[in-house]
Amino acid sequence: MTKFLNHFGMMFLLFIGTSGTLIAQEVSGVVSDESGALPGVSVIVKGTTTGTTTDFDGKYSISADSNAVLVFSYVGYETQEKAVSGNKMNVTMQSGVALDAIVLTGNRAKPRTILDSPVPIDNIGLDEMRKTGQPTIDKMLTYKVPSFNSSTQAVSDATAHFDPADLRGLGPSRTLVLVNGKRKNQSALVYINDTPGKGEVGVDLKSIPAAAIERIEVLRDGASAQYGSDAIAGVINMVLKKNVEYTTVNVKSGMTTEGDGFNFGVDLNTGLSGDNGAYLNFTAGYYEQEKTNRPGAPGTDALIGVYAGDQTWGDWLANNPELGMNVGQPELKKLDLFFNAGVPFKNDSGEFYTFGGVTSRQGTSFALYRAPYWVGDPYNLLHEAGSDYNGFQPTFETDVVDNNLTAGVKWKLFNFDVDFSGTYGRNRIDYDVNNTLNIDLGANSPIEFAVGGYTFSNSLANLDLSRSLGQVNIAFGAEIKKENFSARAGDPASYYNPTGNGNAQSFPGLQPANAVRADRHNYGVYGDLEWEPTDALLIGGAIRYEDFSDFGDNVSWKVSGRYSLGDKGALRASYSTGFRAPSLHQIYLSNVQTLVSGGSISNQGTFNNVDPIIREDLGVPQLTAETSKNISAGITYKVKPNLSVSADFYNVKVDDRVLFTGEIGFDGDDGSTNPVESVLIANSITSLKFFVNAVSTSTSGVDLVVNYTNIDLGKGLLNATLAANFNETTIEGAIDTPAIFAANGYEIFNRKEQARITSARPKSKVLLGLDYDLNKWDFIVNNTYFGEVTWQHGSNPAFDQTFAGKVLTDLIVGYEFNEKVSGNISVNNLFNVYPDELDAKGDVVTDLGGRFKYAWEVNQFGFNGTIINASLAFKF
Repeated sequence: MTKFLNHFGMMFLLFIGTSGTLIAQEVSGVVSDESGALPGVSVIVKGTTTGTTTDFDGKYSISADSNAVLVFSYVGYETQEKAVSGNKMNVTMQSGVALDAIVLTGNRAKPRTILDSPVPIDNIGLDEMRKTGQPTIDKMLTYKVPSFNSSTQAVSDATAHFDPADLRGLGPSRTLVLVNGKRKNQSALVYINDTPGKGEVGVDLKSIPAAAIERIEVLRDGASAQYGSDAIAGVINMVLKKNVEYTTVNVKSGMTTEGDGFNFGVDLNTGLSGDNGAYLNFTAGYYEQEKTNRPGAPGTDALIGVYAGDQTWGDWLANNPELGMNVGQPELKKLDLFFNAGVPFKNDSGEFYTFGGVTSRQGTSFALYRAPYWVGDPYNLLHEAGSDYNGFQPTFETDVVDNNLTAGVKWKLFNFDVDFSGTYGRNRIDYDVNNTLNIDLGANSPIEFAVGGYTFSNSLANLDLSRSLGQVNIAFGAEIKKENFSARAGDPASYYNPTGNGNAQSFPGLQPANAVRADRHNYGVYGDLEWEPTDALLIGGAIRYEDFSDFGDNVSWKVSGRYSLGDKGALRASYSTGFRAPSLHQIYLSNVQTLVSGGSISNQGTFNNVDPIIREDLGVPQLTAETSKNISAGITYKVKPNLSVSADFYNVKVDDRVLFTGEIGFDGDDGSTNPVESVLIANSITSLKFFVNAVSTSTSGVDLVVNYTNIDLGKGLLNATLAANFNETTIEGAIDTPAIFAANGYEIFNRKEQARITSARPKSKVLLGLDYDLNKWDFIVNNTYFGEVTWQHGSNPAFDQTFAGKVLTDLIVGYEFNEKVSGNISVNNLFNVYPDELDAKGDVVTDLGGRFKYAWEVNQFGFNGTIINASLAFKF
């Protein structure tokens, strides 16, 4: 209808123009607010029915005579009237409150506001993210979105450098991440250590610099029918900056009140724009952080069986009560380069666009300290001859490169908006283990080892078409994707092990048998339809067919609805099915890890899903897709123009979740060797693990958001936000244990592993943010409540421990010196709150013999304590 009216109005004006009364002309431009281009704005020639709306890039084009007045309006923004003054008219509008923010995620054909979207979406601008005082995107989202969680992991090999992140407690694998609406590649890492998200694969959120982002849209609803695999929990879309008024430089630095964890960062964002609407935005950033250390102080070593008062090592224990440990955040250095560019075609008939970037990151974390009574150094490789030998601290070092590039074109075809693009993304990790040795190599052992690495990449082609037909919006398209995963063996010295006691201490190198190059391809087609029979009612539906070369096909669908309560709010609901393809990593990963348990050192083997030992000898089935059912219902409501409330209930059922089993070892009886033990003996390992579809879960929760903005208080304005998430995940039915394991009494997913799904993340999180703007001052207080988490012992409930919920308070004070220079000081965790300490009731492995003061297998918010940061921002 809008298109018809637009053309009708054009014909009418042309007719008048030919009569000699008025001259019609084509007027175009870009409508934006303070954060960038603004889609969905209504543009009408005053006094007529001629109108249009701005597209996804905020652009509009309308026919009007030289004396006409254009009216620009949208819910939550001040209506503006502008007299026509030439062929080009750019307009800046004042932002509305949170419920009126424009979002693109989840809507193929028409931009919508949070108010009239049929599904819950958060829209978070860069300024809001920076007001959390956090250094990286994953941490910013943790302190801004209640249902999002990410925390630093300690002494967990490469996992310490990626920090598993998840949405709605559904694990890292089930959140789809987009950049400018295009799929972001996953990382090359599988989280195989005993941390939240164990056995899963996520996107490396540290690879996207905050300075390059205009805003982040978080869709908290299943969206597989629209976007494909991984979108079971929701979608995070990172929208990059386009046109910027200034070049901006931010410099920041800080440290903990314990005197460690020093950090320093600097970033630059700048842009160029042309009169024809062309743009180039460029971001460069550097960030580094030093380690923190919060170990336990056992003063004895029950893990290895060396106790206080020991005749040989008593003095060493007394002088080293922390057993040499480093437990905390890793060292990190990171360099980012990103760009976002576009060039319109002549007559605004389309646009060529491209964006992407590269992140290079080096990190150092620490393994268990090798005390002198644990591992000797008879050849003086790690200490000087004649000096006292005090053991050594192996380091685990990562070199991560993440790069992505998208290029595409947008144009009109038979009144359809067409978007055709290609995307390539890659994440590569190389591992080094240093300050260590291989006992079996004797005096010839190196002390630095390249122990291998992993690479994951994907290549995609996308074709999307959409059109608004008055009451009906339609969209359809197709995607072709190819994925590659490779594992590289380490240096031979890193896995040399003829006696069974060798390998590089702390992390045996990947062996040639672990090396792999695997790929797969898939294609998908989708259709999306929205119908608005009245101004109040919206009904939507989507369907997607996906076919994978390695396990087959899937059909997902979604229906959604919204009933508008006028300018007060809306009722909304959706039901969808979804799926997640098992990652190539989960299918092909294999390795050997060193474990410390019960006073002995052992090697644990991970067998991949295509290994004949797993598939044929032990009867583990081929991995296949997880499937899901997602229902949500909620309300958004404006109590008054500056006070809005939203509440959404959801339930997500996931069938056949891909899990990483617990340790499966010898059964402990003196009878005959069972098939599992035969595999252990043949491969010189003491336990094994593998990936299998074996668990179904149900997650229920509620999201609440209350925004109260522009409250007059004294001489300033106060903005207040209260946001909360409450969730519960349960395992439904029995665990599907392969027959050979069940017949021999093995439990493949014990109580401890189950707790990683059900209670390793907080079941509740509440955010209360207060932002007081007083002339040039800005005072921010953020309070974040992290609910309790529970660690469960593998077999004995008496050893379980629940860690109480805690409130962390952040204080940020900002000052604007002038239009070009501003600064702030932030105190994160103002009251120096730490998690509950591990108690002594667990077995010796619970805290690794007292080495850990705080829980390491469940983690609410880390344990760095108070961090003080200062920053300066310059515009020119």
